Amino acid sequence: MIELEKLKGSIVPLVTPFDEHDEFDEKALRRLIDWQIESGTHAISVEGTTGEPSALSLEEREEIFSVTVNAVRGRCPVVAGTGTNNLRETLRLTKSAESAGVDAALVIVPYYNRPTQEGLLDYFGRVAQSTALPIIVYNIPGRTATNLEPATLKRLREKFRNIVGVKEANKDFDQASKVLSECGRDFLLYSGIESLCFPMLAIGGSGHVSATANILPREVADLYNLAARGDWEKARDLHFHLLPINEALFWETNPIPLKAAMGMMGNITPSLRSPLYPLSDEKKAKLKDVLKKYGLVA
Repeated sequence: MIELEKLKGSIVPLVTPFDEHDEFDEKALRRLIDWQIESGTHAISVEGTTGEPSALSLEEREEIFSVTVNAVRGRCPVVAGTGTNNLRETLRLTKSAESAGVDAALVIVPYYNRPTQEGLLDYFGRVAQSTALPIIVYNIPGRTATNLEPATLKRLREKFRNIVGVKEANKDFDQASKVLSECGRDFLLYSGIESLCFPMLAIGGSGHVSATANILPREVADLYNLAARGDWEKARDLHFHLLPINEALFWETNPIPLKAAMGMMGNITPSLRSPLYPLSDEKKAKLKDVLKKYGLVA
């Protein structure tokens, strides 16, 4: 198992680039990975929410795991989003990711099914028993309609040594404090809400998985670096500096504005898979104005 210290910091949740024919764009993904690592990102994650995993086939997801590991070449950890709302598919993807050589699995709370806490205990337990990979649970109630309670996380941590952390995309900040209180302060806690990255570091979080890192990787990584070395005033300033772009990237469902921004920057073809739909021209113009303030477009 990877040293857990290496899983701390800014873990970028990469978009999945598609070409003009709506096919996975491997060359674009490799370019994005190189740029992220050169910019100081601490770890690469693929097929989380930002990567549109529900619009991909299982075969495409497995291909992306392999391409990512090959492109990273050991320069930083790789965290693979292997969760679905189907246990057999999750087990398959987790096994495939492990075979591809990823360093950890990010497993979302099953969406649509709305399981009970006992159901979540059983589900994550089965996933944990199926792999030697460290597992980061992904709690995002706004997408899944179910909140994984801190008490349930505590039970999972006590029973399965490879359940090592949680990505909390939960606007209830009390939950983050309760997670560390229940699971111990050495449990890896990541913010999945952009505006809560700084506050979560302040209570002892291990880093963040922020969509904003797709366009401002150095700044999002520096937010962690500054906090880690105790330079809280500069970290606070950076937090407020990032607020406008954090808000703009969530004017509509992630990654709709993000892919539009990356298209304006020339990083990808800003293709989305249906049912996601591009920004209106009016919102594109507003988004471009925000990007200009950060020097991201001319």
